[in-house]
Amino acid sequence: MITEQEAFKKAVETVASLMLASAKTAPKARGIDNIVSAIITEKQELEALAGYMKKLAGKYGMFFERDAENVLNSDAVVLIGCKITGLNLAKPEKWVLDADTVNSIVNLGIALGSAVKTASLLNIDNRIMYSIGVAAQELGLIDADIVYGIPLSVKGKNIYFDRKFPK
Repeated sequence: MITEQEAFKKAVETVASLMLASAKTAPKARGIDNIVSAIITEKQELEALAGYMKKLAGKYGMFFERDAENVLNSDAVVLIGCKITGLNLAKPEKWVLDADTVNSIVNLGIALGSAVKTASLLNIDNRIMYSIGVAAQELGLIDADIVYGIPLSVKGKNIYFDRKFPK
């Protein structure tokens, strides 16, 4: 017999893998793949990530500490990032930013949206978090220029919904 917890763990790991596939196959500017991704499932790795996020709260904002609590209570974290890639796009005169940079980041946004759509369709609670990505990048967990994290959870209530700042 498989216990409820074992079934949930397997479901989260399967969905995390499908999220990486969704991010990889998402449309990209000029068809150039600049998306990188990884999955964190081990409790010790989640605890290390959350601990580092708490350390970063003083530097980047107290919401890092709040988000760290979410990581500690999550079943896994999906990391999705992008490398700023030369797409050989000319910068329009009215644009403030370089077109290659903008489109590299747009690729990341589309990949993130595709990944969370997959999790949502399969009933795995999730939330895109900037704070996780910053910590993961600083820890060297993923080689990308910009990273976001998506914690995943299967609980009786969505743990990412009624979040409160630490006192």
